[in-house]
Amino acid sequence: MFEIGAAGAEDLVLIGEWAHEEGWNPGRSDALAFGVADPGGFLVGRLSGDPVACVSAVRYGAGFGFIGLYIARPPVRGQGYGLRLWNAAMTRLSGRLVGLDGVVAQQANYAKSGFVRAWNNVRFEGVPSTVDAGVRVVDARAVPFDRLAAYDRRFFPAERDSFLAAWIAMPDHITAAALRDGELCGLAVARPCRGVPRIGPWYADSPSVAAALLSAVGSGTRVAVDVPDANPAAVELVTGMGFTPTFEAARMYTGPAPAVDLSSLFGVASLELG
Repeated sequence: MFEIGAAGAEDLVLIGEWAHEEGWNPGRSDALAFGVADPGGFLVGRLSGDPVACVSAVRYGAGFGFIGLYIARPPVRGQGYGLRLWNAAMTRLSGRLVGLDGVVAQQANYAKSGFVRAWNNVRFEGVPSTVDAGVRVVDARAVPFDRLAAYDRRFFPAERDSFLAAWIAMPDHITAAALRDGELCGLAVARPCRGVPRIGPWYADSPSVAAALLSAVGSGTRVAVDVPDANPAAVELVTGMGFTPTFEAARMYTGPAPAVDLSSLFGVASLELG
């Protein structure tokens, strides 16, 4: 018997293991931060009691949702279990604009479900250069959270304070905020992963501030960042530092792409949750 239900804490850890086996380089503390984003937003399909498939269908605010971590284990692929789980996820997000980051092999299938490509998020890897942009860079935890949350809303379609607070507070995450004349002008978070550390979100009001933040959270270390190709300045910045592309996924939506500040979005927070 195949049953679908909400994931528990142990399931979230298992989902991280599955994501690692898929080569997605999950963060080591992702389960802790993801779990508070929407406690009922992670679904697991069980066959005779054993977990065999998963998907996230996280609700943000009143009108937005995000699909991610869509995995059916190899032994059950092609048997319809993944599709049943997908349908359950879409039902959970019914009536909302839904986004996802689709790997190349699945983009045609997502298009059949009504998803339309908005841009590509390209994962670049490299070692950041040391940069001084003439701004004050501090640990983001020293900035009042309401300012960070308001800044995040420029780049994401809905409020996600619970996720953002956990993401910034994780003790193994490295955070940096840029201040110019006391005003917030950039934010970056790096997290340890199964492979190279990943940076996201990465926001900045100019390429020079973006470079300073990248240096602050990743100096001297090979890192990965998921860069929207809809921001040419971001692509130019990382390629100028010698970063190379290693992976890409299409940001897709079920309706018109929401209005976000792409010109200052240098790296998305997470391909899993948006």
